[in-house]
Amino acid sequence: MSAPAGTGPVPYEDDRRTVAVNGVELSVIDVGTGPPIILAHGFPELSFSWRHQIGPLAAAGHRVLAPDQRGYGRSSRPTDVADYDIVHLTDDLLGLLDDIGEERAVFVGHDWGSIVVWALAQRAPERVAGVVGMSVPFVPRPSGPPTEIMRALFGEMFFYMLYFQEPGVPDAELGGDAATMMRRMLAGLGPDATPAAVDMFAPRAEGGFIPRLPEPTALPEWLSPSDLDHYVDEFTRTGFTGGINWYRNLDRNWALTEALAETRVTVPALFIAGGADPVLLMSPPSNMDEWVTDLRGSVIIDGAGHWVQQERPDEVNAPLLDFIGSVLPPS
Repeated sequence: MSAPAGTGPVPYEDDRRTVAVNGVELSVIDVGTGPPIILAHGFPELSFSWRHQIGPLAAAGHRVLAPDQRGYGRSSRPTDVADYDIVHLTDDLLGLLDDIGEERAVFVGHDWGSIVVWALAQRAPERVAGVVGMSVPFVPRPSGPPTEIMRALFGEMFFYMLYFQEPGVPDAELGGDAATMMRRMLAGLGPDATPAAVDMFAPRAEGGFIPRLPEPTALPEWLSPSDLDHYVDEFTRTGFTGGINWYRNLDRNWALTEALAETRVTVPALFIAGGADPVLLMSPPSNMDEWVTDLRGSVIIDGAGHWVQQERPDEVNAPLLDFIGSVLPPS
């Protein structure tokens, strides 16, 4: 394992190794030494999404592991939808911890990765020195299967999570034009996108997901052409089925977590999000009230959008390093 790096068009590729864990092989960026930090990306992202966090965390005296999670990038992409449920996803992260012979880590997630690390803090709090959710706050288990609630709420309106339940249809659409998908997802849904330009909640007429995303006039400063090319190249190669399968387990996850319905997140926690992130409209941080019992901070970065750790790395890294230093200081 080499020392912290980060130069070149695809940072940390020389620090990548493959870990056989939990029935899959995960491609993991592994940098630094010291108490471990595990970074869990979301949809549609990669370990590459943490390129601005890996170096500072390692330089602060930590061993940083950033996997391409199952279904993504260089990691295994199982064919069975049930292989992407919340038990598999959380056990993958515990398997990484076991692989390096450590008992506890700070687990940091963004987007879907946040959902995974919040669930891990419920399932195995003894393994979690601290948990950080970015963009998606902890959400208590709902009263019924999520897709039933969504169908009752949205009726005839288009909602992407319901569209993603359709076998094969979103897979073909997104995978058929990964360049437009990733360009619009990363650059079109920035903080300057107006609600009128995002057609996500229009009537469910013909057409899928990509046409409902706004086309950016230019790439934002935080996303270079080579950054975008890396995402496009990887998702052109792999398609999006692995990530979509995470959504296809919403109801299965609800059933599997019945025993955790009243379980609070009791480990030290931090929440970070962009103030212009539309997720906060659907899942406000107030959802965490009385459920996350040791919340050390809720950092809302003014003007930042959904891709907060990529958009505003300095403003993310400062509270992240402070939190990690307080719960799992370098030895």
